[in-house]
Amino acid sequence: MISDTAKEGKVFEALPGLNFRVKMNDSGTEILAHLAGKMKMHNIRVLPGDRVLVELSPDGERGRIVRRL
Repeated sequence: MISDTAKEGKVFEALPGLNFRVKMNDSGTEILAHLAGKMKMHNIRVLPGDRVLVELSPDGERGRIVRRL
């Protein structure tokens, strides 16, 4: 189940260690996000330019990518 804090964004930079810089659609802020466990387990590829759904942390500066749209 996807939480209420999940928001849509666009990946604009791939970093080492399955980390990504994501630009959020609603606010335009840039956050650092990593892949969720199920996406790693099923070998889902995420590339710059992909639209993704991100669950944000309480501080709103980090998150995890839970779905590729």
